[in-house]
Amino acid sequence: MVKEILQILEESYPFDGKCFLDYSTPWQLLFATILSAQCTDECVNQVTPHLFAKYPSVEDFADADIEEIEKIIHPTGFFRNKARHLQNTARALVENHGGEVPFEIEALTAFPGVGRKTANVVRGHIFKIPSIVVDTHVKRVSARLGLVKSKDPVKIEHELMEILPKSAWIAYNQQIITHGRQICTARAPKCKECILKNHCASPVNYN
Repeated sequence: MVKEILQILEESYPFDGKCFLDYSTPWQLLFATILSAQCTDECVNQVTPHLFAKYPSVEDFADADIEEIEKIIHPTGFFRNKARHLQNTARALVENHGGEVPFEIEALTAFPGVGRKTANVVRGHIFKIPSIVVDTHVKRVSARLGLVKSKDPVKIEHELMEILPKSAWIAYNQQIITHGRQICTARAPKCKECILKNHCASPVNYN
């Protein structure tokens, strides 16, 4: 069944390698992903052009006025915590990594505000390291398909790693997120239109 699901996803949402978040450098993707917590990618992409123009380097973030960062990122929500996370991550990058984003999962998750989801976004898109990103869409759709049993994101990540071929991990992230946004929504999923309805383990809703 997994093979068929992956084939349908690739046919319907051909993977082009692009990220949903806009960025030009590795650290910009790291910061954009931190901002995306409890916020839409669209909102983050509206904020980051101004943010990265004002602070074009991690050194600039490290030395910035925290209140100025807060003002810019206010639309993303939880702006005070996120501003601290950005600045402290910038300082850690400068002090401990020579301003370069590390690829190790342990090093990435040591930054404030960076969990496995954020770390895996960076590892997959920047370093091309096969990684499973468990966001709300991947969690919801994978469960509805019957691919995972756990509700814990870390356990879900490892469950998916066991059943999906490593070569499909990054594409699966993007494709399931797209499917979750367009069809398999949290409320009122469009089951009648679903390309995966014949492989779904959840009750079909044709309303």
